[in-house]
Amino acid sequence: MPSINMAKAINLALFEAMDRDPSVVVMGEDVGPDEGVFRITEGLHKKFGDKRVIDTPLAESGIVGSAIGMAIYGLKPVCEIQFSGFDYYAFHQLECHASRFRNRTRGRVNVPLVMRAPYGGGIRALEHHSESREAIYAHTPGLKVVIPSGPRNARALLHSSIQDPDPVIYYEPKALYRLFKEDVPEKMETLPIGQAQVVQKGSELTIVSYGASLRACLEAAEMLQEEDGVKPEIIDLLTVSPLDATLVVESVKNTGRVMVVHEGPRTCGLGAEVVARINEAALLYLEAPIKRVTGFDTPIPYFSKERFYIPDADRILNAAREVLSF
Repeated sequence: MPSINMAKAINLALFEAMDRDPSVVVMGEDVGPDEGVFRITEGLHKKFGDKRVIDTPLAESGIVGSAIGMAIYGLKPVCEIQFSGFDYYAFHQLECHASRFRNRTRGRVNVPLVMRAPYGGGIRALEHHSESREAIYAHTPGLKVVIPSGPRNARALLHSSIQDPDPVIYYEPKALYRLFKEDVPEKMETLPIGQAQVVQKGSELTIVSYGASLRACLEAAEMLQEEDGVKPEIIDLLTVSPLDATLVVESVKNTGRVMVVHEGPRTCGLGAEVVARINEAALLYLEAPIKRVTGFDTPIPYFSKERFYIPDADRILNAAREVLSF
């Protein structure tokens, strides 16, 4: 069982998927000989050639629009958008076409494409390179939105996304690409899309998160246990659309307190949806108001100031103590 980082795990999943299924193709800007801006497509062009690893013009709408046609006619395109801040140029194709074909054709036509994009802050990037806009896609009927939090689930979820008959937005928290390593089984595995995981069993408090924010939650939980004697339960959503509200509600019924953590802006963010689901199904089990720890309703700032925007362990710990002391 090799220990690899998230970047390598995603690369491994692409190798495995392309090797086992000749209909899988990879396409995007500089994904060929240059092997991608984050080197996620390293080695793919050399092994599979330019018919299956396709360098495209700098035109996100063209990348996704072409992929829709390829998917309808039997291929399984995996598009790479270099940074999620530029995938708005492809939104028209995703919202008006990819997400609607199943409904438009009354189930006769599927669009099995995956749009991969590194998202979120943490690497001191320029404007349009650090956005967290997953809520926009989660709000679009017909799209599935997957966000891994570590190497093992990144590989498994990418396989599931490629095999899915519908379009999947696969957001990669780029701050985690090479942050840590994890044991990944040699045998290929998948994870169900739409199913969250309890990554730490606990009591008194439920913390719900996903993507890079999950790492900060685990750090805060360790501090909370050492300093306050409370071991919270931590849930990794993994898929933000469709949302696994059942697992969250079950946990909240056991703990009575909950907080939601994510990097994206606060207003209409995924945290608001999680709170709404809990209020609908478990309001009378709550012993304190639900707390959200999120990014702010501003553009993510540049360079060193981004650390004030991204939820860290201290912010999460302080919020946890407020919920516990209510």
